[in-house]
Amino acid sequence: MMIFGFLRQNLKTEAVAVAFSIAWPEGAVEPGPGEAQARLRLVAFRRGFYGCLTARADELAELADAVLCAGGPVRVLAELSLVAEHRRGHGALYDAVNCGGVDVARLRWSLAALPLPAWPDGRIRLAVDVSNWLRPDAVTSPERLFCHCYGRGKNSAQMIPGWPYSFVAALEPGRMSWTRLLDAVRLGPDDELTAVTAAQVREVIGRLIAAGHWRAGDPDILVIFDAGYEPARLAYLLRDLPVQVLGRLGSNRVLRQPAPPRQPGQMGRPVRHGRELKLADQATHHAPEVTTLTETARYGTATARAWHRMHPRLKARGAWAGHQGPLPVIEGTLIQLTVDHLPHNHDPEPVWLWTSRPAADAGQTDQCWQAFLRRFDIEHTFRFLKQVLGWTRPKLRDPAAADRWTWLIIACHAQLHLARGLAEDLRLPWQQPAPRGRLTPARVRRDFRNIHHTLPRLAAAPKPGKPGPGRPPGSRNRRPATRHDVGKNTSKKTMKKTARNQTG
Repeated sequence: MMIFGFLRQNLKTEAVAVAFSIAWPEGAVEPGPGEAQARLRLVAFRRGFYGCLTARADELAELADAVLCAGGPVRVLAELSLVAEHRRGHGALYDAVNCGGVDVARLRWSLAALPLPAWPDGRIRLAVDVSNWLRPDAVTSPERLFCHCYGRGKNSAQMIPGWPYSFVAALEPGRMSWTRLLDAVRLGPDDELTAVTAAQVREVIGRLIAAGHWRAGDPDILVIFDAGYEPARLAYLLRDLPVQVLGRLGSNRVLRQPAPPRQPGQMGRPVRHGRELKLADQATHHAPEVTTLTETARYGTATARAWHRMHPRLKARGAWAGHQGPLPVIEGTLIQLTVDHLPHNHDPEPVWLWTSRPAADAGQTDQCWQAFLRRFDIEHTFRFLKQVLGWTRPKLRDPAAADRWTWLIIACHAQLHLARGLAEDLRLPWQQPAPRGRLTPARVRRDFRNIHHTLPRLAAAPKPGKPGPGRPPGSRNRRPATRHDVGKNTSKKTMKKTARNQTG
């Protein structure tokens, strides 16, 4: 109750921000709330963000302004101290990143209170995906994992050490490169992806409901996952929330039809699973319950086929090893999406989706695959965070410092999102003009320095000081940093404990 009371108190200053949510048609200009209202909303969020900084607040606030007002992409962390909006030295910059404080819980509530993108059907669409902060040479950095990275050629994927982060973002209608980042969690060596993701999504949805974005009677929140997740288990873990899970399946998966009705006089245990449907074997596909055809401008005719009440056959191992009682039967709708052609003349392969709605009709089937295509907008956000805002550029040793920098970048991205209605189009000579409200994140950032001059300054004036002496030249480092292994720790501990019990 104290948490919800604190949230309601904060929401009083941002009631206009929570209430504003409007959709716009494809290719049209987003109707803004007015420059004055947009500026007040941006100022309110900046003040709330400053209140989330618990240590080295002035330096962290100026560091965020330097990221937003830098003339080009952020490539070196120390170079941000040369930006005009940053009035302190590079020593204070590194000290804030390594030893500063950010109240992450309060910042999460501030992000949840901001307006969400509205769709014509009133349904909220969330995308969940993992982006990696690669640190292959940081042998003294703890809690690194082997991150899956795609190469440039076919079948050239690599496993590179780094810090994987799970992001949750709200998707927007129409073709654009904007998303609303809501949360980020770094995956540790002892974390299980599905369990951590389910807990993360549960907390995000709880904050959205408390902020008034979802009320009783509204459509279920659609949470979209790409390949690599287990959508059936996520649907089971989130079954008590107003959530519809949508995930992509690999072509090597096998699902089961509903169990046939029990015949009179039939002996033996009841059958729980029906016939197999192998995604890669056309001979096992029975007639779909739903088939839709949609004409698209980029892919030609998109054909969606849906099979109702399809479920995977679970095994009592892995994530289900400690499950109490019989394993559940998690039914959903299997969707196969095929198109005539792809934009770059690649041979189109069918895309397999599974949603937790057991019997999706034609309209719901089209809604699912169209929402899945919008999920790829989060890839534009990842590229913008890395290539422009410099999320993975700092060479930080401590994972806590990496988390601090990550949340600083998320706060910067939220400010750019709020400044969309204020930014002018300072386009380059070879770029096409874009109306206000339809600028890309990079174009909004190009004009953020002009917007920043009209905003109240958050940080206090710096105090004069001088750096410490540091280690004397020529002296040896008598405290070398500890080197850490890469990978999971739980499996190693389990193997050692098993071996010890066997020998004992």
